[in-house]
Amino acid sequence: MEEKNVFEGKTVDEAIENGLIELGVTSDEIEVEVLEEGKKKLFGSVKAKVRIKLKSSDSDRAVEFINGLLKIMEVEGSAEVVSEEESVVIDVKTPNSSRVIGKRGDVLDAIQCMAGAVANIGRDEYKKVVVDCENYRAQREETLKKLALKIAAKAEETGRKVILEPMASYERRVIHAALVDNEKVKTVSEGRDPVRYIVVIPNNANPNDRGIRYGEKNRQGGRGKDRDRRGRGDRKGRRDNKGSSGAGAKRGKKEIHFGTFLGNSGKSEE
Repeated sequence: MEEKNVFEGKTVDEAIENGLIELGVTSDEIEVEVLEEGKKKLFGSVKAKVRIKLKSSDSDRAVEFINGLLKIMEVEGSAEVVSEEESVVIDVKTPNSSRVIGKRGDVLDAIQCMAGAVANIGRDEYKKVVVDCENYRAQREETLKKLALKIAAKAEETGRKVILEPMASYERRVIHAALVDNEKVKTVSEGRDPVRYIVVIPNNANPNDRGIRYGEKNRQGGRGKDRDRRGRGDRKGRRDNKGSSGAGAKRGKKEIHFGTFLGNSGKSEE
């Protein structure tokens, strides 16, 4: 059986040239494996033989990596390149998008980070890689823009700094961009990755204000009510026990126990 992409010639150079002509590519697009050096014998000669393999592009390596990762995750799906202009954009098509996207895109972000590292192997200049699934990136960006406006209104209304939950760098950029023209608040990033977060600061904020976390008030209020109910219940229970008859020996009187006498076990304590 004839081997695929294996070419022959009197010399290695001639075998490579024959391969380039047949494949219609240039020498910088291929990888060459020499299978047999051409040499002369006493009777006749042995032809040179090479195997030519097309080099994988940066985007091809990233797609191949993602497809392999999907198999490991046991997720049915495939990745394909949709753009290679300013950055490499790869779309993952799968019937189980929730497994690929994860909670607030955490799984998709992890896949993107690893695919970016694979695509940039051997490159002098870093090329950005974006991995998307079911148009999640655009939908998430729209959600963040609405969130930014809502939080800015809250900060202005309360006069307090509002602290957001930690976000990925590209999500923080969306928040900053959404409020960059807002004259009533400003945004700053604080903390360190992976727990770097945005603080929305109204112009009328107290310099000593430590801020409130977005959504914290309602959660604390709920817990506070639970604590109050538990506290009232415990106090009521204690009052009921104190006032009930037969619940225990009266205070100040010695309890009488009946049982087996073992040496000094019945001796009163000093």
